[in-house]
Amino acid sequence: MPYPTTIGEAKADRFIEIRRRLHRYPELSGEEFETTRRIREWLGEAGIRILDVPLATGIVAEVGGYREGPVIALRADIDALPVQEETGLPFASEIPGRMHACGHDFHTAALIGTAHALKEREHDLPGTVRLIFQPAEEKAKGARQVIDSGALEGVRAIFGMHNKPDLPVGTIGIKEGPLMAAADGFIVEVAGRGSHAAVPEAGLDPIVTASHIVTALQSIVSRSVSPLESVVVSVTKLHGGTTWNVIPDRAVLEGTIRTFDENVRRRVLERFSRVVAGVAAAFDTTAAVRWIGGPPPVINDAALAEIGRETAAELGYEAVVPAPSPAGEDFAVYQREIPGLFVFMGTAGPHEWHHPAFDLDEKAVPVSVDFFTKLAEKALETWKVSRMEERV
Repeated sequence: MPYPTTIGEAKADRFIEIRRRLHRYPELSGEEFETTRRIREWLGEAGIRILDVPLATGIVAEVGGYREGPVIALRADIDALPVQEETGLPFASEIPGRMHACGHDFHTAALIGTAHALKEREHDLPGTVRLIFQPAEEKAKGARQVIDSGALEGVRAIFGMHNKPDLPVGTIGIKEGPLMAAADGFIVEVAGRGSHAAVPEAGLDPIVTASHIVTALQSIVSRSVSPLESVVVSVTKLHGGTTWNVIPDRAVLEGTIRTFDENVRRRVLERFSRVVAGVAAAFDTTAAVRWIGGPPPVINDAALAEIGRETAAELGYEAVVPAPSPAGEDFAVYQREIPGLFVFMGTAGPHEWHHPAFDLDEKAVPVSVDFFTKLAEKALETWKVSRMEERV
């Protein structure tokens, strides 16, 4: 399909070049100092005002405010992953063991382009657009840092995106309700009693207990949750012992739980703890569960989703209802504070997120700039409609 955009080829090339620059020099969560400096520089080229907020990395800026109206926010994440790149691209990462394997370079470049486009029509905006370049999404810490900095004060609604490799460029996944999962991690430490492997009856084998826990945990999804509710319970690490002829006194399980509903989330976590304790007791061992709290589920606002669909239609893009993703995203933390819409931007990539050969079709950059520029304008214009005002 064609990719109808309004920003022009020269500007599209400029923002694609910004994406490539970011891709070449990725920085991990909490270490995005050079990335922050470069974003400040690129925003400064257009005279976009930077807000003074207490963030060690990341940038918060604003466009508009010359006409009375609400404040809405657009957010992009800026951090990379500890992945060794295997794309072979001419602009591949120059930092060993670090890569923009989740497309945050694309998100950032698109928001910079959107900021430039909004700046050109700043005096006509019926309100203010706050631009949030958020650090530390991959560690699910950045959104809370932004909120704690005060950067969300006065904001009535927030919008963001994630690239989607399995959607064509020009296609945007827009869905009200659950879109991405709550992502909780767990560490289970099983305590037994060690012994010689030849005399197992003298000990309490934590490896046997841990193995039965892994099996029993599978019953949470199959027997404790409705088949109409989506839940994932995955044990991804099991470690115990140091040699072949010694039964150890401890074993450790690690993994993740993904849920799309807060009530289901609470029920599953409670059931998990009971299963672990019960199995451990059955083998005369004990087990302690330590939770690694991740972001809550991404729950999109229905009225904002409708604005998103209208925006896509007006620009000639195809809006589709995407399948929910069990991946986590700390954009959800903002949605605990204010209404929000998170969309999937089609990028026609060859691999899924976090793959060492991850890449995307850069034609999606100008598409994203067009979409979020129009979406911001439309959200500001629509906000005073009674159905929006009554919700706040």
